[in-house]
Amino acid sequence: MTTTSTELRKFVAPEIVYGPGARCLVGRYTRNLGATRVLVVSDPGVVLAGWPREVFSSLEQEGVRYHLFPDVSPNPRAQEVHRGVQVYLQEHCDAIVAVGGGSPMDCAKGIGIVLANKENILTFEGVDRIARPIPPLVCVPTTAGSSADVSQFAIITDTSRRLKISIISKAIVPDVSFVDYDTTRTLTPFLIACCGMDAFVHGIEAFVSNAHSKLTDVYALAAISLIWNNLRAAMESPPNEAARHQLMEGSLEAGLAFSNTSLGAVHAMAHALGGLIDNPHGEANTLLIDHVVAFNYEAAPERFDLIAEKLGLEPTRLAPSRRKEALLSALRQLKHSSGLALRLRDKGVSRSDIPFLARNALADPCMVTNPRRLTLRDVEVLYEQAY
Repeated sequence: MTTTSTELRKFVAPEIVYGPGARCLVGRYTRNLGATRVLVVSDPGVVLAGWPREVFSSLEQEGVRYHLFPDVSPNPRAQEVHRGVQVYLQEHCDAIVAVGGGSPMDCAKGIGIVLANKENILTFEGVDRIARPIPPLVCVPTTAGSSADVSQFAIITDTSRRLKISIISKAIVPDVSFVDYDTTRTLTPFLIACCGMDAFVHGIEAFVSNAHSKLTDVYALAAISLIWNNLRAAMESPPNEAARHQLMEGSLEAGLAFSNTSLGAVHAMAHALGGLIDNPHGEANTLLIDHVVAFNYEAAPERFDLIAEKLGLEPTRLAPSRRKEALLSALRQLKHSSGLALRLRDKGVSRSDIPFLARNALADPCMVTNPRRLTLRDVEVLYEQAY
């Protein structure tokens, strides 16, 4: 009798309420979590778009009081986390609601971490450094990209070190995520591109991660296909409801995948880049994706060929020597059609910055699950190729 062995894998996810109008149920779920007064974390752009107002109405209907904290930057700073903690305590809050993209959600997670653990947010950099559970947290994502509403990740900027740090722990998986594609109606084509490319890279890096599993593979490949087939349509016509719906679903599935596999060199390098120049995270990923895939391909050619299939490339019809270049060509076409085919020098990065970027990227926790091990020189060369 023969037996098969399978590596143990864990899979964590919040409760998910999915579909149009989901955002209007925030009050009911927050009250069910025992909250009486919540800190609503958002940012100026989301407030201007009006999405917090609907959350306020939902909270009011359930008798839950709230206080808005909108002072979050596009890449949330440690200082903003600590200001949010002060407001939470001053307003006697007992739960957190995040409304926005990755920045408000990451800031909200940071606020919860500090409230529960009483230390500077920067001390929690790395994996499984959080000892005590955070207050109840629910999220209403308004972009189809970061998937912070379902993930174990929080990314916070350390301005003193010019670095975006990664905090990874199941302690910061939100309690409930309200995934409502209606909230993407107010996104510009540029934001759709940045967010969509972030989610696309999530799917790719999750699928080739050395911590992948059969369960995460399903989500990662579905995300890659959904985003590939709908990103251009959503950018060309933001009112296209069907395309935005598919992008939000793709973002969700990518998030469920990468939250349980971690990521890879693209994200590690993008975090370092974002800490230096404070650019949109999806843009940073797009700058680097084809260069990193070219480097990683030989470590997982069969998995990259499966990705190529999801892009409609039919790699089995190609000679093995041509499959890698076909995939890279498709990725570069997507970069161009998204309007994000930039070089590092276009963003003000100088060649003298590359050693600093490479050191920070190599120390990022996302580098651990890259399918191919990198040396410091490898990372420098990848940045040079993107320069």
